[in-house]
Amino acid sequence: MTPAPFSPFGDNANIAQLIGRRAETRKDREFLVWVPTGEPVQRWSYAAFAHDVFALAAGLRRAGIASGERVALVMDNRPEFLIAWSAITSIGAVAVCLNTRSSSDELAYFAEHSAIVAAFADAEHVEPVGKAMPALRWLCAVDEHATLRRYLADPDEILVPTPSSAPASIQYTSGTTARPKAVVWTQANCLWGGLVNSRHQDLTISDVNFVHLPLFHTNALSYSFLATLWTGSSMVLVPRFSVSRFWRVAVEHRCTWSTLVAFCLRALASVEAPDEHYFRGWAGGSVTAAGSGPGGIGTTGWFGMTETISHPICSLPGLPAVVGSMGRPAPEYGVAVVDDDDRPVPTGEAGHLLVLGTRGLSLFAGYHDDPEATAKAFTDTGWFRTGDRVRAGEDGSITFVERDKDVLKVGGENIGAPEIERVVLGTPGVREVAVVGRPHPMLGEVPVVFVTVSGDPTEAETAIRQRCEGMLADFKRPREVFVIDDFPRSTLDKIAKAALRARVADPNPT
Repeated sequence: MTPAPFSPFGDNANIAQLIGRRAETRKDREFLVWVPTGEPVQRWSYAAFAHDVFALAAGLRRAGIASGERVALVMDNRPEFLIAWSAITSIGAVAVCLNTRSSSDELAYFAEHSAIVAAFADAEHVEPVGKAMPALRWLCAVDEHATLRRYLADPDEILVPTPSSAPASIQYTSGTTARPKAVVWTQANCLWGGLVNSRHQDLTISDVNFVHLPLFHTNALSYSFLATLWTGSSMVLVPRFSVSRFWRVAVEHRCTWSTLVAFCLRALASVEAPDEHYFRGWAGGSVTAAGSGPGGIGTTGWFGMTETISHPICSLPGLPAVVGSMGRPAPEYGVAVVDDDDRPVPTGEAGHLLVLGTRGLSLFAGYHDDPEATAKAFTDTGWFRTGDRVRAGEDGSITFVERDKDVLKVGGENIGAPEIERVVLGTPGVREVAVVGRPHPMLGEVPVVFVTVSGDPTEAETAIRQRCEGMLADFKRPREVFVIDDFPRSTLDKIAKAALRARVADPNPT
């Protein structure tokens, strides 16, 4: 029997302890600066943030939320997201972070699959959430003036001890299944995210992290928020990425660090950067040369997934970074590049990326209510299958080659082709379906769908578009529908998606 390794956090460390500790050690230090569009800036010290979190946590207990129960967050970026997420996890309940662009069908699935009992939602999302989740005990509308107050209570009433192994947060992630999978993070996972993400960004207490990516995704929640909380530094939060506001907000609030996906970098390249700013660096999917990016800022590379909490691959401070690579294997993880039979490939050859870590600490605990998918995600020896192909260099750097062909990346959002295919296949008259990505100059790629149908092709196309509009988030909807007579085939009569990708490879889409 292989012994389980000790956790660096012990058996009872949790998010509430971290928040309380920061309120003691960094009491008056500015933690959160909220910069909404067209409204006054709001600020929270560490002590003020902890007060609001623990007051809401006590209120949630009074409202009947028990340890282990799931509470959904359907909010765009705003301070109340962070306060609610922290309060939910502080009482041992589980925060279910949902994309605000989800369709009614997707919201209904999430509610049933995760057994969501209550929800916080922006005012604009309250109606669709209420319709999609009619069995909720309560639904709290968080309006533009931040009304969580009816749920606040005496912070001293709060907490029951929560073990570090307890589930804390669920993020739904797309992949090669017909429905998104629910990635479960434990309390220890969240602490790991704070510790290791702050280390990989070389954050200090004097840093100011500019957060503009969605908080319901791992990038902003773990890489930025938890890392800032762990470090005791500051973060500036805006509602969303805006190329027209980016530099003004960053300079005004003296931001020193930020994470930018490829879409953001492409957008910033189209506008003039200020002569002076305070950024010491950015992080993104690959290394760029120092001084080569917008504002003369080079980009640190890294690779991470919802399932890995942090970055198994990243640029290591103090070592030279190879331009175009994602960085090097992080010391906190094991990294291997293997062939189809899980055998190591020679240096310089492309192979499947595997990651070794500890479940519930450096790797997710599992997929909620899906032991089969969880088992398939790991090799017999416990390595996590990322679904990505990479190439390792002689110098230890690792370069991305391609993701699993059934996973598209649209403007920073991962989309599983089977999710779209499931919806399209439910359209009357559709016989077979295949979804592939088409190159796009700003978004990277967008989904398009090929179908064979029985009946009128024009009517089928109209029906497919209508069904997708009703059941899929807007970024998942096919940009074009191709009705064809038959599919190209590969071995075992499988649809040859490579041939379909070649057909739509025009980089200048209509």
